[in-house]
Amino acid sequence: MDGKGTRWAELLLLGIQLTVLWPIAAVEIYTSRVVEAVNGTDVRLKCTFSSFAPVGDALTVTWNFRPREGGPEQFVFYYHMDPFKPMSGHFKDRVVWDGNPERYDASIILWKLQFDDNGTYTCQVKNPPDVDGLIGEIRLSVVHTARFSEIYFLALAIGSACALMVIIVIVVVLFQHFRKKRWAERAQKVVEIKSKEEEKLNQEKKVSVYLEDTD
Repeated sequence: MDGKGTRWAELLLLGIQLTVLWPIAAVEIYTSRVVEAVNGTDVRLKCTFSSFAPVGDALTVTWNFRPREGGPEQFVFYYHMDPFKPMSGHFKDRVVWDGNPERYDASIILWKLQFDDNGTYTCQVKNPPDVDGLIGEIRLSVVHTARFSEIYFLALAIGSACALMVIIVIVVVLFQHFRKKRWAERAQKVVEIKSKEEEKLNQEKKVSVYLEDTD
C-alpha cells in the first residue's frame, strides 16, 4: 500500500473512532419528570445537565410546552448568555430564569399556575460541540389542593414521635412525683408510729411511778 493509501486508511480509522466516541459526549438532561402543584402557586421546573465539553458562552437552553389537551407546541423560555423571556403568549410575565450554567442548572420558575398549564414541558440544552442528546421532559399537573403526599406522612410521623416523647416525659415526671409523695407519706407514718410508741412508753412510765408512790 502506497503512502496515500495509508493516509486514507488512517483518516477512515479516525472517523470510525470519532463516530464511536461522539455519543458519549452528548448532553445528558435530568429532570423531575413528574411535578404536581396547586393552582395559583409558583413552581420550580428543575432541569440539570451534564456535558463532556466545558460550559461556555455558546451554551443555549430552550424550554417549550405541549398542552395536555393537545395543540401546537408553545415557546416558554430561552437562555443564551442572558435569559430571554417570552414577550407575548401564554407565559408572558409568568416565567423567570432560576438556573446557573456554572452549576449545570437550567431550571426555571413558573408563576401563578393555571389549570391550562397542565401538560409537558421540555428542556433542551446545547453546549457546543455537545449539541446532541435527549430532551428532558416534565409532566406538570395543576391541582386544586395538594395531595396527602410523602411529605405529609413524614410530618405526621415527626409529630407523632414528638407527641410520644411529650407523653413519656409527662409519665416520668408524674411517676417521680407520686413516688416522692408515697415516700413522704411513709416517712410521716413512721414518725407518727414512733410518736405514738414514745407516748405509750411515757404513759407506762407514769403509771409505774404512780404505783410505786402509792405503795
